[in-house]
Amino acid sequence: MIKKLIVTVLAWFAFAAMAASVDANKASQADLDGIKGIGPAIAGKIIDERKKAPFKDWQDLIDRVKGVGDANAAKFSAEGLTVNGASFKGAAPAPAAAAAKKEDKPAAKADDKQAAAAAPAEDKKAAKKKAAEEKKAEKAAAAEKAKQDKEAAAAAKKEKAAKKEAKPAADAKPADAKASDAKAGKK
Repeated sequence: MIKKLIVTVLAWFAFAAMAASVDANKASQADLDGIKGIGPAIAGKIIDERKKAPFKDWQDLIDRVKGVGDANAAKFSAEGLTVNGASFKGAAPAPAAAAAKKEDKPAAKADDKQAAAAAPAEDKKAAKKKAAEEKKAEKAAAAEKAKQDKEAAAAAKKEKAAKKEAKPAADAKPADAKASDAKAGKK
């Protein structure tokens, strides 16, 4: 009897969680604004991007909507936002799952706080690392271009010098030919 009651209560929580979820591809501005953390500005951006094309998945939403990163996506998902019925992969557990594991609730909250704190820090570290790598690549590309330009300038200078040396030699040859012709004419 008690098992049936628990199963019924869990099923009710699961249904309530499903009914409470808001899909980014179907929600109105008011529905999106009702999600904790989404204000009118982000809700408007979501609606504008959705008008162009529906969101394929969470990564598509993150890529297209400015102001929504992994950390915000996790928060929004924890508050009930879904994309095509799927919650964000890094999101906190659903309320129904938390109710089912009541004894694990303090540990789960601590894990969620650590994960939430670690996610932005990891994002910042990854962003800094990526920026440093891009800057290094840009420097290397600029150095390579400068090297190529310098080599091209040196090659052009050598070619110009070679042409300059060839011109006097060509001018001198006819003079020698004239001199030999003159000597031949005197004999």
